Amino acid sequence: MVSRISELVLNCADPELLSTFWCGVLGYVELDREDGSIEIGPAKPGFGGLQPTIILSPSTNPRTGRLPLHIDVNPIDRDQAAELERLLALGARPVDVGQSGDEQWHVLADPEGNEFCLLRRRLEPQPNP
Repeated sequence: MVSRISELVLNCADPELLSTFWCGVLGYVELDREDGSIEIGPAKPGFGGLQPTIILSPSTNPRTGRLPLHIDVNPIDRDQAAELERLLALGARPVDVGQSGDEQWHVLADPEGNEFCLLRRRLEPQPNP
């Protein structure tokens, strides 16, 4: 028996803002609300399914410095340039974390400054179970 990641928890100042952003980025939907937290994930199968959900947990502790963990995303139905344009329109912004400029990925930040990377490789959509 092994474990797998079932959910990621992201502390944030504005769960509503980040829920809207990350649902737009990932095609997720709101699954649950509890004590100010918002859980988002795939419409099916939801919690415990094959993809992890994201819990956006309200926090008043400001983050300082880079996150020790970040999210990588891949385009599914478009090339990297088109996906970059879409993510910027959703509210992402480019971030310089010391990259050389020769990388095949883009470093971005969500509306609260949490870094994530847009990778180059296009993934094939997986059929719904």
